Amino acid sequence: MARRLGGLHSARVLLHSVDFAEVAALQRGGHWDEAGTLLAEAARGLERAGAEAVLLATNTMHKVGPQIEAAVNLPLLHIVDGTAEAIRAAGLSRVGLLATAFTMEQDFYTGRLKEQFGIDTLTPPAQDRAEIHRIIYDELCRNEILEASRETYRRVMADLVARGAQGIILGCTEITLLVGADDTAVPVFDTTRLHVQAAVDWALDS
Repeated sequence: MARRLGGLHSARVLLHSVDFAEVAALQRGGHWDEAGTLLAEAARGLERAGAEAVLLATNTMHKVGPQIEAAVNLPLLHIVDGTAEAIRAAGLSRVGLLATAFTMEQDFYTGRLKEQFGIDTLTPPAQDRAEIHRIIYDELCRNEILEASRETYRRVMADLVARGAQGIILGCTEITLLVGADDTAVPVFDTTRLHVQAAVDWALDS
């Protein structure tokens, strides 16, 4: 915000932080409707407090984005959209995706990339998806950064590039703790940064 407006400007933000242990348990149990209800109620609280838009600071939980949108009279600034726009601006049409197993294996994320933006997504094979997922929940979410896991991610990214990925989506907010632009030969798309950037653009342009 300060880079755009100068001086001492900063964003006006209302924050509702949930207990991730509760959300993770609902994810594991497949209780997505209940998780959506939890986040929809949080969004309603933000709306009552004066929010003008909703930003869901996670990739995986955009699975319940429609439930949140239905609960409030506010726009949901979808994390896929800013990422997809950056991919298209780079002139790319096929990217690899690193994320939780939910995000890699279900259609709510890759389907939106394809249907709304014409972007094809490659994901790792099942064994690698499982390991990527494990590292996120067992290590990165606990702030454990292991060199062996970094090498695993690098290998998986290299495999995706060998299969034709023109870029790599870092599709979980924790992944940038482990790898980034220096870990692959193709462009990386940090969804956390791109989501925030899209929110700033929306706020200032609105």
